[in-house]
Amino acid sequence: MTLDDDAAPLLADLMPWSVAPLRLGRGWPMAPDAASLRARWDAFVRTEALAEREALLLPTRSRTLRSAVTQLPGQSTGTGRLARESGPCPEPVRILHAPFDEQWLLPDHRLIDAARPELWRVADEAQVFLVEQGYVPGATGPALLASAVLPEGRSPAGRPGRIRPLYRRPGGREPNVVPALLDHLSDRYGHEVTAESLLAWTLAAGTPDRTVPLPSDGEVWAYGTELGHRILRLHLRGRGKGDADRPKLPGGRRPYVRAPFPARPAELVYDRDEETLYVDEGRISPVPGEAWDFEVSGVRVLEQWFARRTPPTAEPGTLEAIGPAGWPQPWTSELLELITVLALLAELRPEQQDLASGLLGSAQITAAELRGAGILPVPDAARRPASVLDHHEEGPEGQFALL
Repeated sequence: MTLDDDAAPLLADLMPWSVAPLRLGRGWPMAPDAASLRARWDAFVRTEALAEREALLLPTRSRTLRSAVTQLPGQSTGTGRLARESGPCPEPVRILHAPFDEQWLLPDHRLIDAARPELWRVADEAQVFLVEQGYVPGATGPALLASAVLPEGRSPAGRPGRIRPLYRRPGGREPNVVPALLDHLSDRYGHEVTAESLLAWTLAAGTPDRTVPLPSDGEVWAYGTELGHRILRLHLRGRGKGDADRPKLPGGRRPYVRAPFPARPAELVYDRDEETLYVDEGRISPVPGEAWDFEVSGVRVLEQWFARRTPPTAEPGTLEAIGPAGWPQPWTSELLELITVLALLAELRPEQQDLASGLLGSAQITAAELRGAGILPVPDAARRPASVLDHHEEGPEGQFALL
């Protein structure tokens, strides 16, 4: 994509290193609950006949029972051929499967067609991932999401975008920002601009066409970054800050379970007049209409989240058909928090619209200014991952990868 020098800079130029979405190649290594993954793995390794085990795996050109692959960075999983695997289940990890939908994944490289190891190398408690959402003309909702856990990069509709880590190295080291930009912005605004404040601004002001308008006025920047930090805290759900920073609606507006859910609910219905969400005969209220209407790429978030947890429609006898016998209690807590997050994000939309309106026709830092300052074009090295191999990574069949 080319850019007019008088236009706002592209996100791809401000945060230049990006990675394509993960490609699992099969659905069974991921589930909304970890217990199902352990049961699926146990069923897989108990199957001794190779033909039956192969059918359970769902082989692709990238992954078969005989594929030889390295261990995923940071994970303690086997590297022997799956044809001989009989060991314990890999410890499931949390992953962002779809917008605002965290699920569990078996982090075994032998099960994932394209796991993007470069992302796993920099995934730690200091990392934040920016995830581009598929563009759907006329659709409402955020074009960018932030996640503290590794994102799959899935988009509910439209062509999926890219995953942009905030930092290029573990431990929050080396911001994934075009060189000299943070210093340039610090000089323009008269105070230090950090990578996280740039991320916050991008969440508040980034556009669906993947541009990020940068104001010339430091007061506008301060207003937008403060708004962006509130958005960021909601996207991350207070992760890393303790329970005190978990999203909460004011008393009287907090959603509660008013009637218990059945063991296997199958239908989600919203009553706008009563502000009530019905989960079959189960009932949650109050649920603001803005939370129910919240969409990403034209898809209603609550409906998609629930659909991923309804009784499986997978073919009997497949691993994906193995799921919980009933509705796990943690899902109810996750649903209540999701309603809260969506309601609070919807409340911030008017401020985002005011920010966007104020930027129209106002003085901005353009691509031309960044070129004049020697910041653009982006150096090729900034678009490639940093070398972070400061430890051995296990290769196929237990051999160590060469550094």
